[in-house]
Order: sequence, then C-alpha cells, then structure tokens
Amino acid sequence: MACNDMKPTSTASAEAKPSEDNPTSRSAWWWVPSLYFSEGIPYVIVMTMSVVMYKRLGISNTDIALYTSWLYLPWVVKPLWSPFVDITRTKRFWVVTMQFLVSLALAMVAFSVRGPAFFKWSLFLFWIMALGSATHDIAADGFYMLGLSKHEQAWWVGLRSTFYRTAMIVGSGLLVVLAGVLESRNGLPPVEIPVQASAQAPVVAAWDPAAVKLPAQAGELRVVVQPSPLDISLTERSAEEAKAVISQAKAWNRQHGFIAEDSPAPVKAEAGAPSWWASNVSGPFGNFLTNHFPKPPKTVSTSVPAAGNVGVIYLSLSRAPAAGQEVVVNFGRKPRGLEYIGLGKSDKGFLLKEGERFAFTSANWDQPAMAVIQLDPKLKADTAVTYLTSSGNIPVAWSITLFFVAGLFLAFTFWHSVMLPRPAADGPVVTHHSLIGEFFATLGSFFQKPGVLLAMAFILLYRFDEAQLSKVISPFLLDSRDAGGLGLTTSQVGVVYGTFGILALTCGGLLGGFMAAKYGLKKMLPIMVGSMYLPKLAFVFLSWTQPANFLITCGAVALEQFGYGFGFTAFMLYMLFFADGPHKTAHFAICTGFMALGMMVPGMWSGWVADLVGYKHFFVWVICSAVPGFILAMLLNRKIDPEFGKKTKH
Repeated sequence: MACNDMKPTSTASAEAKPSEDNPTSRSAWWWVPSLYFSEGIPYVIVMTMSVVMYKRLGISNTDIALYTSWLYLPWVVKPLWSPFVDITRTKRFWVVTMQFLVSLALAMVAFSVRGPAFFKWSLFLFWIMALGSATHDIAADGFYMLGLSKHEQAWWVGLRSTFYRTAMIVGSGLLVVLAGVLESRNGLPPVEIPVQASAQAPVVAAWDPAAVKLPAQAGELRVVVQPSPLDISLTERSAEEAKAVISQAKAWNRQHGFIAEDSPAPVKAEAGAPSWWASNVSGPFGNFLTNHFPKPPKTVSTSVPAAGNVGVIYLSLSRAPAAGQEVVVNFGRKPRGLEYIGLGKSDKGFLLKEGERFAFTSANWDQPAMAVIQLDPKLKADTAVTYLTSSGNIPVAWSITLFFVAGLFLAFTFWHSVMLPRPAADGPVVTHHSLIGEFFATLGSFFQKPGVLLAMAFILLYRFDEAQLSKVISPFLLDSRDAGGLGLTTSQVGVVYGTFGILALTCGGLLGGFMAAKYGLKKMLPIMVGSMYLPKLAFVFLSWTQPANFLITCGAVALEQFGYGFGFTAFMLYMLFFADGPHKTAHFAICTGFMALGMMVPGMWSGWVADLVGYKHFFVWVICSAVPGFILAMLLNRKIDPEFGKKTKH
C-alpha cells in the first residue's frame, strides 16, 4: 500500500480539512458504483447463494437454517469494532485490504467445497468472509463521507443504494443461474419436463411407484423421466390427501437411498407454567387488543380443508452407473424472463414439495425416485411451466462459480487500489496514546454528541412502522379473502414485489438523492417524511376494500415502495449528518447498528399483533405507529444545517 496510508492524522488536522472544502478531484463515477456493488455481493452470497449451494450439495434444511443464520452475526455486531477501523490506518487501506481478504476467503471456499469435510470448512471460511465484508462496509461508508463533499453525498445517496441493490440481484439471480448452467454442462444431458395445470387434465387418485417398470436402455447414461409432460388437474384435493402423497414420496425416497435423512429438529419442551412475560405483559396486552379491536370472524365452513392438487414425476437412470459412482440429479423449475436476473421470482403456482435432489447408485438406478409437485389452491387458470434436471458435477460447478466471484473481488481490489481517491482527511483519528483508550474514547464520543438522545430515538423509531409492515405484507397478500387477505398466488406476489416493488423502490431512492442534493436535507426532510409514511395508507385501502383487480394491488404496492425509497433517503442523509465529525466512520457504523435494532425488535411482535386484531386494524395501527417518527423528525429538523447536502456556492 502507499506510504500515506500509514500516516497518522490527528483530530485537529482532520477537522482542518473537511471534505466539503477539499473535495477530491477524481469523479465519483470511477469508484462509488463499484464500491457499493462490491459491498452488496458478499452479503447476498452469505444470505442467499450459500443456502442454494448447500441445498445442492445435499445438506439438510435443518442444518442449513441453523448454521447459515450464524453467518449474519458479523453484520449485526460490526459497530462494536468500528472504532478500530477509525483509529487504525486509513479507510482506503481497510477497503482495499478487506476486498482482498474477501477474494481470498471465496477462493478458499471454492477449494473446500470439493473436499470431504466441505460443510465444516466452507462455513468457517464463509464466516471469515462475512467478517471481512462487515469491516469493509464500515470502511466504505467512512470513505464515502471522506471522499465526497456534503452535496455529493446527498446526490449519490440514491445511486449508491441502486448499485447495492444491483449486487443483490446479481448475487441471487445471475450467480445462481451461472452455477446451474455449469451443473448442466459438465454431466449428464439436462432433461426438460413440461408441467401443465389444466381443468381438462385427468384426476389421478393414487400413485404406486413399485408398479413403475424401468428396464435398462441402450446408449449413453442419461436421466429418464416419466411422465413427460406431466398434466395436473386443477381439481382441489383435501389437505390430508395431499399430505399423504408427499409423505409417501418422502418415505419411498429415503427407503431406496435417493435422499439422506434430515437432522432431527429440536423438540420443544412440554409447556409448563406461563412465563413472567406472558403473565404480566403479552397476556394482558393481548387481551386488551382483542377486546377493543376484535378481529373480524372468519367465515365458518364445515367442508374438509382443501389444498392444491398434486402430481408425481418419476426419475431414474437409463442404465447402472459404474461401481462406486454416485450420480446426483437436481430437479427444479426452469426460470423464465426476468427470473434469470433475480426479478419477479416465484413458483408460478407450482411448488416442488419433494424431490429437489436425488442420489443414484448402482443399487438404486432402476428404482423410480418420486418428485411431488403441488399446485397453489388459488391457481384457477390453465398454466404451464417447465421443470429441469441437472446432473453434473455439482461441487465442481459451485467451485467454478465461487472462483469467478473471487476473481471479481480480486479485480475490485486492484481497481480500487488505483481508482479510490486519497482524501487529505483520510487517516487514523488519534487523540490518546493507548489503543484501548482510543477505542473507548471513540465509542464514548458518540454518546457525547449534542442531541444524541433525540437522534438515537429518531434512528430507532423512524422505521418503526416499516419494521412491522414488512413482516406482514406477504402473509396479507397470500391469505385468503375470508381471512382478510387478498388471496394472491405466490406467482403474483413475486410479480408485485419482485418486479413492480423493486423498480418503484429504486426510482424513489434515485429521485430522493437528486432532490436532497438540489434543495438540501433540511428543506426536503418534511416532504420525505410524508412520502415515507403517507403511502402506507395504500395498505389500509387494500385491507378494507380487498380489490379483485390485480393491477390495483400492483399500483398500491408500487406507490408504497416508491414513497419508502424516496423517504429513506432522508434517513440515510440524517445519519451522515449526525455522524459527521472526527470519528465519522465509527459513528456512522453505530448509527447503522441502532437502525438494525429499530428494524429487528418491532418485527418480532408484528405477526402476533396482526393475528390478534386482523389485517384491517393492523394496518391502521401501522399508520399510527408512524407518529413518533414524524414528531421526532420535525424536532430534529430545527437542528439541521440548512446548507447540508446542497452544493456549496463559491
């Protein structure tokens, strides 16, 4: 690294040359997009791509859910070590070094997935990568404040979020597709199976896999699928019947060695005496809600609960593989259109309930593995999708994909080592002699800022309504109309949020950044607060009217997401404003920690409240819960510099 990365910078020198008066000469287009794109990729790899990879490699759902959840920990606790980033080396050094560490960790994960103990080692290396990525996030946000003037920070705040979201789409869409393509290109030829839901399709009463005859076939080893195409009747089936078919398939597949046994889920202890919390808080409060805001009663039905109909596909091999060889066949729906890039994801009303991964050997190649596809009970129109088998060397496919991402991060490392500017204020902020003393001084200085209590309350409560809303939206859209929901199919929810919602959110964020840069945060804050809260009335409208027109629902969700994107800009800018000062890097990371806490805690009880009072009353409560954030925003607005975010006139 360059020698000036090591140069200590005192608090006085940092304050003498603020970035507003000494903006960097290099255009931000050379480094802000790539910086925030590289910030999003490791997060989506840990949270999304790793889950898909482990599923493909045969890890049980129980183990995937348990162990990958711990990978999120570094991002949760990153404010705890943010002072070390602020008081040691430069932010530029930390950005470049952590990108190299992420690249190295990804390359080592790519090696590990082909080994015998891949799960243990890959989890450890993913955790190292997550730690490096969380540290990179701290440094990148700090460098953003050092490398740009206040006006440029406001102008770029929407664009940086756009490039971060682009990384999320690439990671959950294109990279997974790349791994899937590699899976299908280095093994047995893929087989496409058309699956059709039709009112004219015959109704199948039962399935008997033992009666399926699978003689050996001439030619190269390949996957044999029957029936193809599969026709599933739109006729409803009782929930017990559907569950029985799925259970039959699970038992058959395990009995014949196609899938391994899942790790048993922990068994809950017997319920004893109610806890103090239930007796003194949740119980009395729940009684108050149900007495004063009763949930509308469901329509009583004496009929047997209905579920979507099911269909079965049998998979086998054309002949026996070599002795000791295991042929793994993955089975899933082929993506279409925008799904290839991670937008509009859904199951199109077809849910694979059993049969994502099968292992064939010389002992079971001529036995039929059972894949069960269940229709969404709300699917009423004739619909067709395509399912696909892939049976290549799966560890090699994911290893190549991870090597590609590691190479991408190595390229980011070299790019940013050249393209990141060198702000005069970028350096360790040192005021004491002891490193531990510096740490606690940096941490303590946050809580000594003027108006810190009001600022913390604002950061915690600004998204109080959104934290509750976000957990309930999908259940509301999916629930039946009798239960107070809109009765959409999973496919429609994917279109509503995966396409209309993301586009509206992005447009709102971009417009918010441009408007804040033009008029300043102080002038735009009341407007942005209103745009954050008022569009949520769309869900009050949807819950009380339950419109049958799908486009009305799309428009309402798009309006709320656009307002959220526009209003969230003010939140980000305020945290930049409040964190400004000698320790801006550490203080901004602490702000984001409180932001995460403000989203996490209200989300815990939102579903409970919605179940007690129903969707109509819940969405009214969401609007009411925006009042504290609105009041705090108006109080804080009096203390905001009128020129913050606006272009300085010379």
